[in-house]
Amino acid sequence: MLKEFKEFITGGNVIEFAVAVIMAGAIGAVVKGFVSNIVMPVVGLFTGGVSLADQKYVLSEAVLDAAGKVATPENAITYGAWIDTIINLIIVGFVMFMIVKAYNKTKKKEEEAPAAPAGPSQEDLLGEIRDLLAKK
Repeated sequence: MLKEFKEFITGGNVIEFAVAVIMAGAIGAVVKGFVSNIVMPVVGLFTGGVSLADQKYVLSEAVLDAAGKVATPENAITYGAWIDTIINLIIVGFVMFMIVKAYNKTKKKEEEAPAAPAGPSQEDLLGEIRDLLAKK
């Protein structure tokens, strides 16, 4: 069992999968930063300077105790953060689509490599042998 596990872990598919997971996490972080720091401020510009990520619908306000500390936190639907997440998903999906498209393009070129030129058929060779024997 240990030998099988070692073969599984050192196999190419597991290592490729691990690299893909790490790259996906890195791409996700880059896209999240792009959306939060570049796209959402531009969206905020069109919404009158209001940050869309901070938009929410408050179901119940926070309750403070006598000391001014929050006894019961606010209950709200943060739809702005949800829209931010949807934009992240769309951008990550597009980036993954472009990566797969480029990969498939290189894979197709490998498959379309020209085959070795076909030599004479067996019948042609037998015919040549027959003709050479007939000349002797």
